[in-house]
Amino acid sequence: MTNRTDLDIIKQWIKPSSHILDLGCGDGTLLKMLHQEKNVEGYGLEIDPDKITACVANGVNVLETNLDEGLSQFSDKSFDTVVMTQALQVMRFPHLVLDEMLRVGKECVVTFPNFGNWRARFYLLTRGRMPVTKQLTYQWYDTPNIHFCTVDDFEALCAEKSIRLLHREFVATRLPDRQIKGIWPNLFSETAIYHLSK
Repeated sequence: MTNRTDLDIIKQWIKPSSHILDLGCGDGTLLKMLHQEKNVEGYGLEIDPDKITACVANGVNVLETNLDEGLSQFSDKSFDTVVMTQALQVMRFPHLVLDEMLRVGKECVVTFPNFGNWRARFYLLTRGRMPVTKQLTYQWYDTPNIHFCTVDDFEALCAEKSIRLLHREFVATRLPDRQIKGIWPNLFSETAIYHLSK
């Protein structure tokens, strides 16, 4: 188990010995874990030089890439799964990134913070300011998040693009959210995790 519930959930959906592309891979934690535990091979794509250095230190194959420029260097269905954790909301055109993920991968996994969570709504309602929480740690003026997406927004986009929802899981860290997130995920989940295909 890691200290990130989303990575533990993703791991369950990845087949052993598969070929993975991790977009916005950070320090390579997911790819390193998948290689050690499931004999997965693959690449990470990252734009931050410090995170690229961390990937190399973790023994992860990494390429410096601006994801907003697309994935034209990869052919159709060249990976079993394309993963993007906690980065879709920072993309300039997230719907196009999703298209590219499903072009180069047979399946994809996406995680993102649910901006529809009741705690974020309540913060905005009572304080009149954009929420700053453990999951959303930035101020409105320095946040990398440029597309504020909810569970309902994302599922509507998937329906519009005829994307199949293979699995979906929701993460919440506090009570009562943890107990009822499955009933009303748009209101009670903090993080949404989707396993998708065309």
